[in-house]
Parts: sequence; C-alpha cells; structure tokens
Amino acid sequence: MRNFSITAAVRDYAVDRGSWLPDDVIRQLHKETEELGSVAGMQIGDDQGQFLTMMARLVQARRSVEVGTFTGYSSLCIARGLVDGGSLLCCDVSEEWTAIAKRAWERAGLSDRIQLRLDPAIKTLRSLPTDADIDLVFIDADKPGYISYWDELVPRVRQGGVLLADNVLWSGDIVDDNVDDPNAVALRAFNDRVAADDRVEVVVLPAFDGLTIARKR
Repeated sequence: MRNFSITAAVRDYAVDRGSWLPDDVIRQLHKETEELGSVAGMQIGDDQGQFLTMMARLVQARRSVEVGTFTGYSSLCIARGLVDGGSLLCCDVSEEWTAIAKRAWERAGLSDRIQLRLDPAIKTLRSLPTDADIDLVFIDADKPGYISYWDELVPRVRQGGVLLADNVLWSGDIVDDNVDDPNAVALRAFNDRVAADDRVEVVVLPAFDGLTIARKR
C-alpha cells in the first residue's frame, strides 16, 4: 500500500492538471475569505472544488442541496457542474459569510441557479417536498447536525443520486479514542450510522479531510 504526505506542492500539481482551474472569480473569493482570519480554514481546497464540479457532471445533477455554505466556494463549484436549468439550494445561518458567497455567485454568473436559505438547516430541510428527486447533496456544516441532515436528505434523494459528507475523518482524529471533543464524537456516530444504512452504497475517501460518498440504492 502506498502512502505519502499531500503537501501544498503536490496539491497544486494535481489542481494544475485538472480541467477546471482557479479563475479570477475564485481567486477573488479566496482573497475575501482569507481576510476573515482563522475561520478561512473552513473553505475547501481547489482540489476538492474540482472534485465537486466533476461529481455534479457525473450524476448530471439537476437538483442539488448544500448544507453549510460558508463563503460560497463549494456551492460555486457544484453550480458550475449542474445541467442546464439545474438548481442548487444552499442552507446556512450566517448573513455575513454568505454575503461574500452571493458576490462570488454574481461574478460567476451563477446567481440564477443558486437559492440561499438563511435559517437553521434542519428547518429548511424539513420544509422540502418529500419527493425523491434530489440528485446531489453536499454536507459540510456543524458536525453534531450531520445525522439529522442525513435523515432528512436520504429519503429525498433519487435512486442513483449521491450524498457527500465532508470532514468525516477529522484530521485523522476519528480513530483516536482519546479525542472526545463534540465534533469527533458526532462524526464517529455519523460514520457508523451511514455504514449501517442499507439504503446507500458507501465509500469513505481518505482524501481532503475525509469524504463520504454515498450512492442511493
């Protein structure tokens, strides 16, 4: 088995050989996010952004849902991969951070396909129609809420649709029982719940900060 450290240089090399490279819109979004200080670390990397665009294209996503939008990079990447006429519903509670997102969506010409709901995500999800017509889901929000979001979203995803959940390996701390902070505990419970869910096929990708990829049966 081959393992190596993913350095910034390795990540840049990979991104540079992807089909969708960071452009002026993304560079400006990165700049505005970095100006927020330490919370900027919540933004996904360019490699994961490319992955989200590719995943949206692979499932030919028409209807998508994102839980946890922050400053809008992941939503921008998903929206770019949607089919013509596709839509993305973004769930977040921060007007400050999503104001940055809205500016980026506007610059990218994607505002017409992204809807933002500023409310607790669980409230938004419970208000959605129960029809199983969602093609793609990306969960990247408060970790203690993951199970509740999962429970609301799985029944609403179509057969063959995909659910993604970020940070599921929690910098490797997920396997260290001595780490018992609320986020690690919540993620362990979530991972166990997903692994036992016979409604989906699951792969946990040890990339980024750990990414669950689940396909609805």
